[in-house]
Amino acid sequence: MSDYTVQDLEQQLKPLSQNPFLAFFQKIWRWWLGVWYNFAEKHPKFSHILYMVFFFIVFSEGVTIWQYIVMTFLPYAFAGLNNGPWGWPNVPVSIAGNQPYMIFGDVQGLGYFIAFELAVFTAQCINFPLQRNITYRSHGNPWYQAMWYFIGWVLVSIFVNAIWGICNVFFVHWGWPDAVTGLIKTVITGGVSMVIFFFIFLVIFPDNNKVAAKKKARYERLVAANAPAEKIEAAKAAYDKAQYAADFSNAEKEAHTAASQVNSKVMKYFAHVKKSEQLAADPKDTEEAKTERDQKAQELFDAAAQAIDTKLEKAAAFEAVKARAEQN
Repeated sequence: MSDYTVQDLEQQLKPLSQNPFLAFFQKIWRWWLGVWYNFAEKHPKFSHILYMVFFFIVFSEGVTIWQYIVMTFLPYAFAGLNNGPWGWPNVPVSIAGNQPYMIFGDVQGLGYFIAFELAVFTAQCINFPLQRNITYRSHGNPWYQAMWYFIGWVLVSIFVNAIWGICNVFFVHWGWPDAVTGLIKTVITGGVSMVIFFFIFLVIFPDNNKVAAKKKARYERLVAANAPAEKIEAAKAAYDKAQYAADFSNAEKEAHTAASQVNSKVMKYFAHVKKSEQLAADPKDTEEAKTERDQKAQELFDAAAQAIDTKLEKAAAFEAVKARAEQN
C-alpha cells in the first residue's frame, strides 16, 4: 500500500492559470505530455527519431520564416549601396539576356547582399542553440560545435548560393517581382540548407551513448594490446569524459520524463474521480459499476504514487551525476 495521500497527489500538479483561456491550453498540454511519454516508453527508439525530426523541422522552418521577415524590411536599410549588380564571379549568361551569374553578391547590389547575409546569419544564431539544446540535447563543447557549425554554414552557403545564382538569372530576366523572388530565394536556400544540416548536426551533435561506447572500445583495445601507459591513460580520460556526458544526458532525460509522467498519471486519477462522482449522481448507477470504478481509481492512484517515487529516484540520480562533476 502506498503512504501517499490524495493531498500528496494534488501537490504534484502545478496550479492552472486563473485565466480560463490559458488554463484550457495548459490542460491540453498536460494531456499531450502524458500521451507522448506513454508512447515513448513503449517505443523508445522510434520516439527518439520522431522527436528529433519534429523539432529539427520546426526550428528549421521557424528560422526560415524569420529570415524571410527580416528580408522583407532590412534591404531598405542598405538601399544606398545598391548601385547595380555586385558580386563574384559576375559572369554574363547569354541565354538569359546577359544577366550576371553570381555565387557571392546580388544583381540588385551590395546593399541587398549585405541584408541577405545578415538575415541568414541571425537565423543561424537562433537555430544553433535551439538545435543543440532541445533537438539533440547535446552536452559537448559548445565552442567546438559552434566552430564546426560555422564552417558547415559557410560551405553550405556557397553551395546554395551557387544554385540560387543560376535561378536568379532567369527570374531577373523574366522580370519577376522582388517579393516573389525573395520568397523563392528563402525557400531554396533555407530548404536545401535544412536537408544538408540535418546530417551535419548528426556529426557535430553525436549521440553521447554511442560516443562513450566508441571511447570505451578504443580504451579496451589499447589495454589489450599493451599500449604505452600514456596512450592508455589518455584513452581512459577521454572515455571517462564521454561516459560522464552520456550519464548526464541520460539522467537529465530520465528526470524530465519522470516528472512529466507524474503529471500525466495524477491527472488521469483526478479525471477518473471526477467522472465517477458525476456517474454516481445518476439514479441508474449500480453498485457493481461503482465497485469497478473504485477499483480503477485505486489502480490509478497506485500508478500515480509509483510515478512520484520514480520521479524522486530519477531526480536524485540526476543530482548525483551533477555532483560527480563538482567532485572532479
